[in-house]
Amino acid sequence: MTAPLPFSYQRYLAAKKSVDDRALNSEVGAELARRVVWGQAGAPLRVLEVGCGIGTMLERLVEKGMLYHGTYTGIDLDKDNISQAKTRLERFAAVRKENLTWKDEGFFLKGKNLKVRADFEAIDLFDFIQREQGQRAWDLLLAHAFLDLAPLPAALPGMLSLLKKGGTFYFTLNFDGATIFQPPLELDEHIEILYHGTMDARRVKGMPTGGSRTGRRLFGHLKAAGATVIAAGPSDWVVFPSPRGYPEDEAYFLHFIIDTIHQSLAGQSELDPAPFKNWVEERHRQVERQELVYIAHQLDFLGYV
Repeated sequence: MTAPLPFSYQRYLAAKKSVDDRALNSEVGAELARRVVWGQAGAPLRVLEVGCGIGTMLERLVEKGMLYHGTYTGIDLDKDNISQAKTRLERFAAVRKENLTWKDEGFFLKGKNLKVRADFEAIDLFDFIQREQGQRAWDLLLAHAFLDLAPLPAALPGMLSLLKKGGTFYFTLNFDGATIFQPPLELDEHIEILYHGTMDARRVKGMPTGGSRTGRRLFGHLKAAGATVIAAGPSDWVVFPSPRGYPEDEAYFLHFIIDTIHQSLAGQSELDPAPFKNWVEERHRQVERQELVYIAHQLDFLGYV
């Protein structure tokens, strides 16, 4: 096995950008564009992203022309993510030959038909909600591959309260109960059940997070929070080797996923250590041999409050 160790979470987030680009549901994305693009000609679009990671969704919105006149606020608990987001934005502007300046604790990205201010902050979601409720309101709320990590009954109402009346939410890549590897190995089904069990056992501030079936449960959680869903659809991760191998840094992405499962299940009493070790090592070898196919089922949501 030649998996790259130790693993970097920030590199993983960068590696999955191309995976996410393929996965995002195009119909839900098109409905988002219809709701947010034209209005920016008259007034700046105010965007808030919770769990912003290293800023790839901001890059994606600018690349697709969905954000060209507005403000973006990205929050994440991980200071390393925020630091990397700022570094990436500098590179992003340089590659696109846009003008990027720093003023009043914020970035200003300017170019032809582009005027966006971006602010990043390392802060806990609940602390941010408490601080900003009644102080500021946003037009668009983003949560990308995040809600399965949050305690939804507690977090969703507060998150949605930060939107203006009629504001739009775009919640993407919400995991929904399927982790698939090909070619099959003997332990696959048992490992999938145990791995999903670790998601369901996860707690934040003593509360259960969205877990392994976040996608399907979001319909009910959003309705209970007073939100209206207007578009939803699958956004599955599908990673496979072409004749030229895995695209971009997606081999690293796969190694990271395998290691995440390994770390999550290490020491599980229901899993024999020796066969599990063999499973992990064989999956890493399959990546190196450019044989592994990985699929994770997820759902995208768009709606308003």
